[in-house]
Amino acid sequence: MSGYMLSDDGKLFVQAAREFAEKELRPVVAECDRSGEFPLKLYKRAAELGLSSVEIPEEFGGPGLDYITVAAMYEEIGRIDAGFGVSMGASSLAFKPVLLGGTPEQNRLYAESIMAGKFAAFCLTEPNAGSDAGAVATTAVKKGDGYVLNGSKCFITNGGVADLYTVFASTDPALKLRGLSCFIVEKGTPGLSAGKEENKMGIRLSNTTDVVLNDVHIPAGNLVGKEGRGFILAMKTLDSARCSLAPFAVGVARRALEEATAYAKNRQQFGKPISSLQAIQFMLADMAIRTETARQMAVHALTLVQEKRPYGLDGSIAKCYSADIAVQNALDAIQIMGGYGYSRDMPAEKLLRDAKIFQIFEGTNQVQRAVIASHIIR
Repeated sequence: MSGYMLSDDGKLFVQAAREFAEKELRPVVAECDRSGEFPLKLYKRAAELGLSSVEIPEEFGGPGLDYITVAAMYEEIGRIDAGFGVSMGASSLAFKPVLLGGTPEQNRLYAESIMAGKFAAFCLTEPNAGSDAGAVATTAVKKGDGYVLNGSKCFITNGGVADLYTVFASTDPALKLRGLSCFIVEKGTPGLSAGKEENKMGIRLSNTTDVVLNDVHIPAGNLVGKEGRGFILAMKTLDSARCSLAPFAVGVARRALEEATAYAKNRQQFGKPISSLQAIQFMLADMAIRTETARQMAVHALTLVQEKRPYGLDGSIAKCYSADIAVQNALDAIQIMGGYGYSRDMPAEKLLRDAKIFQIFEGTNQVQRAVIASHIIR
């Protein structure tokens, strides 16, 4: 199932991503998943191939790829390891608010860093501010010709390895959401540190930590846009990021279908492969239907983004559906594989662990359904 209409150049980029994922990433996935090791050398290798900078516009030195080509590349990476893809995508996520509201100098800082194989981190979530961004307690107090940041972020992808942190902090707590502002904090700034690293259920090839800001002094030029624009920048970022996130989940769903199909064709019961049983065939057919439907939902949403048309509803649908079907396909793969699917010696159980996070981050699926419902009611 190709599912993507790609240019000849786009096909070459996707082929490069597929070959990297199959030949270089796949051999280390199982061991890194067990150990929780962050495969830094492989991320550097991905950067050398240009895979980590696919969302950087041409004006800042990137390839300027269309969103559909990027989606197809992300699916190839997600098919082999969603955690690796999430860390790659997280740097682009941190760059998006700067692209939306930053200066040319700020944009070049992020673009050059990411193209050099460095990481960036998007820092919004806090212990008491997940879906409720208005509850952000991190503060940014104007002092002299700069700001002093204090607070703590949690569940930050790339938190322990980033060179650039896009931090959302309140410049006026009394204004709640309207008091939220966006700042750039560079690695090595006194008072900035990575806290606890999460021992995660899935996507274990990504780095997830707390980020602590203790009297972090930054220049006024590190403010992205204007004070009070942070919430708008964060929400616009997450709206578009949901569209880009869906292909990773589609990759997980596709891999579950591939593993289940291969197993069903080889597993003999009652003198014939179980793929000859209609019950199994129908399960595989449903997995294929879900995978292709989710892929086309992502393509549609990303086409709207590309054409600068409203995409909030479509992005929420694509993110929500792709996450749900990734979990369901992983569950069905385990069911088809029976006891073997439940074993850690087979990849199906890892696919389930990896899939689950897509129902949670960048807006839980319950939040997405609330967004979808609000569009319908309006």
